[in-house]
Amino acid sequence: SIAAVKGQCKPRAIVVINPGNPTGQVLPKDNIRSILEFAHREKLVVLADEVYQHNVYAAGYKFHSFKKVLMEMGAEYNTLELASFMSVSKGWMGECGLRGGYAEIVNFHPDAKVLR
Repeated sequence: SIAAVKGQCKPRAIVVINPGNPTGQVLPKDNIRSILEFAHREKLVVLADEVYQHNVYAAGYKFHSFKKVLMEMGAEYNTLELASFMSVSKGWMGECGLRGGYAEIVNFHPDAKVLR
């Protein structure tokens, strides 16, 4: 638990990989909401690796982005820092060897976005 580690370190972020690779397992919307509530309560940055969002294979399952769920949660959560990672070389294209990607940064201080 986070309480157990706080005496040893200061957690600053939570990393979530959704959907999982290679299984394509995907988090339900309620689980994503719970993770975001936890991160907000504990003042953690959310790092959402969502590069396999096109790889959901099970019938009846749907990908939900962390940003979309965060925006649906209302004003109370509009300060939660979120970095969502996506790829242009994985997912439906499955390009091996070549890598390209990007991050969408939400609610970060402007100084944190500046590359120096």
